[in-house]
Amino acid sequence: MARIGFHRIDSEFARLKIDSIRERLQRGETVYVVGFAASGTHNTGVALIEITQAGGPRIVVNNEEERFSGEKHTTEYPRRSIDAMVAKLREIGRDVSDIAAVVTTWDYPVLLATLVRTVLEEAPGSFGLLLKPVTPAIDRRRMDQMRRTPRLLAKQLGLAENVPLICMPHHDNHAWFSFAASPFADSKEPVAIAVIDGTGDQGSVSLYVAKDGAMRQLYCNDSVFDSLGAFYSVISSTQGGWTWLSSEGRYMGAAAWGDMNRTTNPYYARLKQVLHFGSEGEVRLNRAMGNWCCDPYDKPYHPALIEVLGEPLKPEQLWNPDAVLRVEDIEHRPDTKDRLDRAAATQLVFEDALIHIVDHLLRVTGAGRLVLTGGVALNALGNMRLLEHFDEAWFAAAQQRKARLHLWVPPVPGDPGVPIGAAWLLAQMAGAPLGGPLTHAFYCGTPPTAGDIATALDTKDVASQRVGEVSTPDGRDTIADLMAYMVAQRTNEMGVRMALGAQRGHVLGLVLGRGMTLTLIGMTVGVSAALALTRLMRSLLFGVSPTNPVILTGVSVLLIVVALMACLIPARRAASAPIPPQTTTAYSPS
Repeated sequence: MARIGFHRIDSEFARLKIDSIRERLQRGETVYVVGFAASGTHNTGVALIEITQAGGPRIVVNNEEERFSGEKHTTEYPRRSIDAMVAKLREIGRDVSDIAAVVTTWDYPVLLATLVRTVLEEAPGSFGLLLKPVTPAIDRRRMDQMRRTPRLLAKQLGLAENVPLICMPHHDNHAWFSFAASPFADSKEPVAIAVIDGTGDQGSVSLYVAKDGAMRQLYCNDSVFDSLGAFYSVISSTQGGWTWLSSEGRYMGAAAWGDMNRTTNPYYARLKQVLHFGSEGEVRLNRAMGNWCCDPYDKPYHPALIEVLGEPLKPEQLWNPDAVLRVEDIEHRPDTKDRLDRAAATQLVFEDALIHIVDHLLRVTGAGRLVLTGGVALNALGNMRLLEHFDEAWFAAAQQRKARLHLWVPPVPGDPGVPIGAAWLLAQMAGAPLGGPLTHAFYCGTPPTAGDIATALDTKDVASQRVGEVSTPDGRDTIADLMAYMVAQRTNEMGVRMALGAQRGHVLGLVLGRGMTLTLIGMTVGVSAALALTRLMRSLLFGVSPTNPVILTGVSVLLIVVALMACLIPARRAASAPIPPQTTTAYSPS
């Protein structure tokens, strides 16, 4: 594919480009590299990374195309993401001529070879896959457009020649960025890295170890369909009734309401047979039960799996809840006991496989720190099970030391983070340092303005009234006055309680408890609304995030302090004032 502008990382073109970037960094120059998720695979987008010899790589922007198009997990060419990236580049006084290299999120020559190999390995049943133009993760028609990316980029950027692309290995991108941005990057001990995905260029599970700032791959399963991601996506979709990439998180949530006991769950023991647990952490699909290696849509189950779970839902029965704009329009399938128990069994089998893989990885590396990344790392429930399983007792038996697992999952473990990872990996190859720590947990846009929030709240569906802003002295005074008034309204109640023998300390605690409960509820709703509005706003453009933990924590602490003082002063006055109970029972605020 070098002839049409795709160069592998071990090619002469890539070597010369890396050498050039290394020389520029050594001269003290600032270098800009673009990570590019091209059309054809889900979550297309573009990341702009600034690299210096002193500071290493730094995220300038990471634009997901879905943030501009509104099409969830889109596979379309990221035209609007590129336009926004160029605008940001010019905003900081640079231009497209300052881009030193464009790196892709997939090693496309290897990916295409793997797809062909997979069809041949699963033949003849897999030949039907060649007739499927669109899948949830890969759009074959847009994959054809991907081949024209060098020309499309040149035209959009106004360049005379096609833009050459350096193809970076998909799982290496996941692994290096997730490690380099982790709290473990400076660890003197080995750090285990597990990339567990729907699929990568070469396989769906890749294991690494990092030590002394260098990363080494230990294993790749060299299989697209021996995949925990595919297992969970197929089952959650065909049982839950949602489309792929929208089904997994919802099914995980449903699992919590089912029977999560391996002994009593009626489906667990039989469903576990769909995966084969081999030596050295290997997990393989039992093809006598699961047929998604040949037909993941119309006939994903063999009769043996139908006996366990029942008939799978057909593609025409599935719907995409992420495409529904109004909450009132969402209608999920009824949560029957059997459906919830099947979800729980799926989660339990998934957790068994995850633990099986990580158990082997920790034993062979001797690591106590684990970086978990790839799409499967989005299963938060499974991540918690890892922390529970690999406790002090496990480390005492397996590694003969007192320790327990330390786990890091990056803010962007799925494919939206791979454009960052591709550029981060190229920076490392050019000799740049690891880079600074991540400063927040969301890298796909800017925070909404006060006007954006006001516009979103100006609807018949939301009842709200502006009180004050904790960021201003007047706003804090207003909030304090409101809390004080709410306490004063309870003066009658305090008098009754004191008349019946309540101690002043009890009254003080009662008022503070009520006031702080309201504060915490309001703070939770406010933070949740901020996060939800951030996802819904279409005005998200560039790098600064609305979910910066420092800002959210600071504002929350400030609000708690204001509310505490507003409750404490009138509460102390009511509980300590030398007035008889009959006075308070007769009092009414005006």
